Amino acid sequence: MSSILSDIGIIIIVATALAFLIKLLKQPRIPAYILAGLLIGPLGLRLVTDTEVIRTLSEIGIAFMLFVVGMELDIHKLKLTGLVSSVGGILKSIILFCTGYAVAVAFGLLRLEASYIGLILAFSSTMVAIKMLADRKELETLHGRIIIGTLLIEDVVAILVLAGLTSLNDFHVDLLIFSLLKGMFLIVAGYLLGITVFPRIFKIAANSTELLFLMAISVCLSFVLLAGYFGFSIAIGAFVAGVALSHLSYNIEIVSRVKPLRDFFATIFFVTLGMGISTTNTPWGLFFALLGIVLLLKPALVVLIVALFGYKKKTGFLSAISLAQISEFALIIAAQGIALGHISSALLSLTVLIAVITIILTPYLVRYEYAIYALLDAPLSLVERLSSGKREISTQGKHQSDEVILIGYDRIGYRIYETLKRLKKHVLVIDSNPEVIHQLKKKRFHCLYGDIGDANFLEHFDFTKTKIIISTIPTKRENLLLTRVAKEQQPDIRIFATGYAIQDALQFYSLGADYVILPHFLGGDHVSLLLEEISKNPKILAARRTQHIKDLHKRKALGHEHPRRLFR
Repeated sequence: MSSILSDIGIIIIVATALAFLIKLLKQPRIPAYILAGLLIGPLGLRLVTDTEVIRTLSEIGIAFMLFVVGMELDIHKLKLTGLVSSVGGILKSIILFCTGYAVAVAFGLLRLEASYIGLILAFSSTMVAIKMLADRKELETLHGRIIIGTLLIEDVVAILVLAGLTSLNDFHVDLLIFSLLKGMFLIVAGYLLGITVFPRIFKIAANSTELLFLMAISVCLSFVLLAGYFGFSIAIGAFVAGVALSHLSYNIEIVSRVKPLRDFFATIFFVTLGMGISTTNTPWGLFFALLGIVLLLKPALVVLIVALFGYKKKTGFLSAISLAQISEFALIIAAQGIALGHISSALLSLTVLIAVITIILTPYLVRYEYAIYALLDAPLSLVERLSSGKREISTQGKHQSDEVILIGYDRIGYRIYETLKRLKKHVLVIDSNPEVIHQLKKKRFHCLYGDIGDANFLEHFDFTKTKIIISTIPTKRENLLLTRVAKEQQPDIRIFATGYAIQDALQFYSLGADYVILPHFLGGDHVSLLLEEISKNPKILAARRTQHIKDLHKRKALGHEHPRRLFR
């Protein structure tokens, strides 16, 4: 057996075993891959023999990771929160860079090494934050949009940084500017090809899924070669190729086919990082200082910036708690620093350790965010004084509740609202998605922006005259809080709650909910009723089919896509 095949086999088998164990513990997979590298390398038997070939394969992992990031880059996510995401996100990165640089210099590092430390702290993890938002169904909330917008801006800045790293060996301002201009030219060229040439080529290739896949990989490799000609790393070319293809109608299918390839080579990349860790020369004083900056200063900075841009303390806190880690780009930047001879292996080890710890801690911070929020209520209230609150719709005084309150308009709530209007009910719609509220206000709907998980928000409501509350929000905590507050004011109020787990539904019933909607059971219930109708009148199926097609076209126009596809 060839040594390279043996090395790949060892890496994948060990990484898979640890990833499986980590999944049982409900932890992120990236630390598992890095731990696999530790076991194979520094802490193990050093079973991998051809480390140079493995490092080359890990660079391919970087390329495919950034290719997918480029394809998923959606500037439309910056709507409504573009100012805080762009200006605020860049301001945050600059402050963190300067802080990291100053701390590194204070610990005796050279200026070039200190620059890398600043860059490592400047960005947060897109993979981790987006996964947390998707798992909690918070991609379309206000804080979710701020987080996504900030991460998109950071990804673009990180790519420009990677483009400028090669000029740092012989640093001159004009060389750096020239390097950044070449990077911008590459991005603009990719964007123009993506909206002019590629749509025509891929329209022909789309007839064959195999050809579609090969065409996408060919575009990726073409830009990798072009980037190399300009003196950039393969990561830059792969990212630009992704941006060039992000406008295609087939981008979701391309991403779905490229992701397995990305996951395979990305696993090798993270394992290789673990293999390169050495704790013998790690500067522990600097390590703890930087860890404190990531876990304490970075969230505090996000809260402050979000407040200065006119948002309330809860929005700032929920945005901050998901950004308290360093980015996978930090690992890529550190790896490039090693390849260019800019930093030592000790700094790479330090970066990997900070990444592992902060990525592992993030799910726990998010899980207990409301408990942490309650503990920090006093200092957060001081910060909120800096905010005008003008970016959020606020409630002043007691809100005289309507006959029916519908919480959550998109998807499930849309159909419920249509039925309530046919029944001539006076309905107030509450939604935490600012874009939904913006569209509803245009149509002159009676609506209000708000988060029912915020006890302060619920305090503004007088439920004594409300007859029915319908919540289509599936999160347990929000429904429990709503049920308790509403029932305390009006014991006879009828509450329709939504849940995903059977146990949660039973708990809602025990607290007085009148009916619990379980979305994953609704399809079966609906088909059962339809079958009963068809058994009585077979001709009714054609009418139901025609009506369903009309409804689907209407929902498509309204943007009611499946929530799992909102952020590809």
